[in-house]
Amino acid sequence: MGEGDSDLSKRDYYEVLGVDRKATQQALKAAYRKLAIKYHPDKNPGDKQAEERFKEAAEAYSVLIDPQKRTQYDRFGHAGVSGAGGPGGGFGGDPFADFSDILGDLFGFGDIFGGGRSGRRTRARRGADLRYDFRISFEDAVFGATTKIKIPRQETCGSCNGSGAEPGTGPVACAACQGQGQQRYQQGFFTISRTCPQCQGSGQIIKNPCRRCRGSGRVQREKVLEIKIPPGVDQGSKLRIVGEGEAGPNKGPSGDLYVVLSVEEHPFFRRDQNDLHCELPVSFVQAALGTELMVPTLEGTEKMRLPEGTQPGTVFRLRGRGVMSPRGHGRGDQFVKIKITFPKRLSREQRELLLQLDTLEKSSRDNEGFFGKVKEVFG
Repeated sequence: MGEGDSDLSKRDYYEVLGVDRKATQQALKAAYRKLAIKYHPDKNPGDKQAEERFKEAAEAYSVLIDPQKRTQYDRFGHAGVSGAGGPGGGFGGDPFADFSDILGDLFGFGDIFGGGRSGRRTRARRGADLRYDFRISFEDAVFGATTKIKIPRQETCGSCNGSGAEPGTGPVACAACQGQGQQRYQQGFFTISRTCPQCQGSGQIIKNPCRRCRGSGRVQREKVLEIKIPPGVDQGSKLRIVGEGEAGPNKGPSGDLYVVLSVEEHPFFRRDQNDLHCELPVSFVQAALGTELMVPTLEGTEKMRLPEGTQPGTVFRLRGRGVMSPRGHGRGDQFVKIKITFPKRLSREQRELLLQLDTLEKSSRDNEGFFGKVKEVFG
């Protein structure tokens, strides 16, 4: 058979990738990425069928992703792009030139088809974020405070300035990968690149490590930081301090510090969001006759009128005596719950007065009526 007969045996490129004929370049890349992950030889070692499907998808993608080749293919089919499916064929150039952009990040190969990319160098990476648990008083949580904390962390080595090499020396090119950071090997139709295990992809080796940091570029230190606690914070509130985490490897930027607050309990007040709650003990005489009380607040005492005949559990509100909103939306209130107390022991005079009071109240009681109703209900 002639070359034309061979072209007739090929599957339609759109069918190979599983897209319609109006597919965008983004859709083509997504479809090819999915197939490449599924059929890549590294994921299917020794599977000839998977290798053929991988080659078929690569060929289809190399044609359809190129606008000129795609136009020719749409007009004339496989005959219009004869020879374009392999390296160096068709309209010139490497049809796999941009495949590393699609697969490099997924497999960590970098220059997966041997085209276009230079070796990787040591990359600066962001340092780790740190968490510091800090306990504060109830009052500091309400009103805010400025305090100091001591943070243990990794900082850039001042001796080698983060390079990891002894001062006066520097990294040298890795002999295993000739400074490329990758090692290539042939696998069937493709040239595959892998991260160099000798230099871990940096392309460099430190022959004379810094004695202070032992080649890591970072040292463990403690730093004292002054932090400002805003008013209104609560249990579990987090303060983010930008750039005060660990220094990044290879002179990378530092991470952030997160200070997580826990708040001590107060012996008198209980907090509910921005409101404060407390119980105020008063005698039964004060509740019965009414009086003027001095109520404790977080800012001193405040006068409050207790009306005559106040019942146990009555709640009074002191407006604006609560906690400042951390978002600046005003201030909460303080709620005072009345708790009536009774003497455990009575003096002779107290007992006589209570007996007189009991005698006076008998005329106004309706106990017989009450017990009569109970008898009617329960028989």
